[in-house]
Amino acid sequence: MLPASNRLRRSDDFRRAVRSGRRAARRAVVLHLLAQGDQVDPPQVGFVVNKAVGNAVLRNRVHRRLRAVLAARLPDLPAGSLTVVRALPSSATASYDELAADVDSAMRKLLKS
Repeated sequence: MLPASNRLRRSDDFRRAVRSGRRAARRAVVLHLLAQGDQVDPPQVGFVVNKAVGNAVLRNRVHRRLRAVLAARLPDLPAGSLTVVRALPSSATASYDELAADVDSAMRKLLKS
Protein backbone atom coordinates (compact mmCIF):
# COMPACT_ATOMS: atom_id res chain seq x y z
CA MET A 1 0.00 0.00 0.00
CA LEU A 2 1.22 3.47 -0.82
CA PRO A 3 1.39 5.93 2.06
CA ALA A 4 -1.12 8.77 1.80
CA SER A 5 1.64 11.32 1.24
CA ASN A 6 2.78 9.42 -1.87
CA ARG A 7 -0.61 9.20 -3.58
CA LEU A 8 -1.38 11.38 -6.55
CA ARG A 9 -5.01 12.51 -6.21
CA ARG A 10 -5.67 15.79 -8.01
CA SER A 11 -6.62 15.66 -11.67
CA ASP A 12 -4.47 18.73 -12.32
CA ASP A 13 -1.40 16.82 -11.09
CA PHE A 14 -2.26 13.84 -13.32
CA ARG A 15 -2.68 16.18 -16.27
CA ARG A 16 0.60 17.99 -15.59
CA ALA A 17 2.55 14.75 -15.27
CA VAL A 18 1.12 13.29 -18.48
CA ARG A 19 1.41 16.45 -20.57
CA SER A 20 4.67 17.91 -19.30
CA GLY A 21 6.54 14.88 -18.01
CA ARG A 22 8.84 12.46 -19.79
CA ARG A 23 7.33 9.22 -21.07
CA ALA A 24 8.56 5.65 -21.38
CA ALA A 25 6.36 2.94 -22.87
CA ARG A 26 6.77 -0.79 -22.41
CA ARG A 27 4.63 -3.79 -23.34
CA ALA A 28 2.23 -3.55 -20.40
CA VAL A 29 2.64 -0.02 -19.02
CA VAL A 30 3.45 3.58 -19.88
CA LEU A 31 5.20 5.67 -17.23
CA HIS A 32 5.00 9.46 -17.17
CA LEU A 33 7.50 11.18 -14.87
CA LEU A 34 7.58 14.89 -14.10
CA ALA A 35 10.60 15.73 -11.97
CA GLN A 36 9.91 19.07 -10.32
CA GLY A 37 12.36 21.41 -8.66
CA ASP A 38 10.67 21.02 -5.25
CA GLN A 39 12.95 18.62 -3.38
CA VAL A 40 11.04 18.86 -0.09
CA ASP A 41 7.86 16.98 -1.00
CA PRO A 42 7.82 13.19 -1.27
CA PRO A 43 7.39 11.62 -4.72
CA GLN A 44 3.77 11.05 -5.68
CA VAL A 45 2.41 8.20 -7.79
CA GLY A 46 -0.94 7.82 -9.56
CA PHE A 47 -2.43 5.03 -11.66
CA VAL A 48 -4.65 4.93 -14.73
CA VAL A 49 -6.29 1.57 -15.42
CA ASN A 50 -9.14 2.07 -17.89
CA LYS A 51 -11.81 -0.28 -19.24
CA ALA A 52 -9.61 -1.37 -22.16
CA VAL A 53 -7.70 -3.49 -19.63
CA GLY A 54 -10.76 -5.60 -18.86
CA ASN A 55 -13.62 -5.96 -16.44
CA ALA A 56 -13.56 -4.56 -12.91
CA VAL A 57 -11.95 -7.66 -11.43
CA LEU A 58 -9.03 -7.52 -13.89
CA ARG A 59 -8.64 -3.76 -13.53
CA ASN A 60 -8.48 -4.02 -9.74
CA ARG A 61 -5.95 -6.87 -9.93
CA VAL A 62 -3.71 -4.87 -12.27
CA HIS A 63 -4.07 -1.77 -10.07
CA ARG A 64 -3.12 -3.73 -6.91
CA ARG A 65 -0.09 -5.27 -8.62
CA LEU A 66 1.13 -1.95 -10.00
CA ARG A 67 0.61 -0.28 -6.63
CA ALA A 68 2.74 -2.97 -4.95
CA VAL A 69 5.46 -2.64 -7.59
CA LEU A 70 5.65 1.14 -7.20
CA ALA A 71 5.48 1.04 -3.40
CA ALA A 72 8.69 -0.99 -3.40
CA ARG A 73 10.35 1.49 -5.78
CA LEU A 74 9.40 4.77 -4.06
CA PRO A 75 12.96 5.35 -2.77
CA ASP A 76 14.21 5.29 -6.39
CA LEU A 77 11.97 8.19 -7.44
CA PRO A 78 13.24 11.78 -7.17
CA ALA A 79 11.84 13.84 -4.31
CA GLY A 80 8.91 16.00 -5.37
CA SER A 81 8.33 14.10 -8.61
CA LEU A 82 4.94 13.21 -10.06
CA THR A 83 4.64 9.76 -11.65
CA VAL A 84 1.62 8.42 -13.52
CA VAL A 85 1.52 4.73 -14.42
CA ARG A 86 -0.89 3.93 -17.24
CA ALA A 87 -1.78 0.26 -17.69
CA LEU A 88 -2.11 -0.99 -21.26
CA PRO A 89 -4.54 -3.77 -22.24
CA SER A 90 -1.72 -6.35 -22.24
CA SER A 91 -1.25 -5.76 -18.51
CA ALA A 92 -4.37 -7.86 -17.85
CA THR A 93 -2.51 -11.04 -18.88
CA ALA A 94 0.90 -10.03 -17.50
CA SER A 95 2.20 -11.61 -14.32
CA TYR A 96 3.46 -9.60 -11.36
CA ASP A 97 7.06 -10.25 -12.42
CA GLU A 98 6.37 -9.07 -15.97
CA LEU A 99 4.74 -5.89 -14.69
CA ALA A 100 7.68 -5.30 -12.35
CA ALA A 101 10.16 -5.82 -15.20
CA ASP A 102 8.28 -3.37 -17.42
CA VAL A 103 8.12 -0.74 -14.65
CA ASP A 104 11.83 -1.21 -13.86
CA SER A 105 12.79 -0.87 -17.51
CA ALA A 106 10.70 2.28 -17.97
CA MET A 107 12.04 3.81 -14.72
CA ARG A 108 15.63 3.15 -15.80
CA LYS A 109 14.98 5.01 -19.04
CA LEU A 110 13.30 7.97 -17.33
CA LEU A 111 15.84 8.32 -14.51
CA LYS A 112 18.89 7.86 -16.75
CA SER A 113 19.22 11.49 -17.71
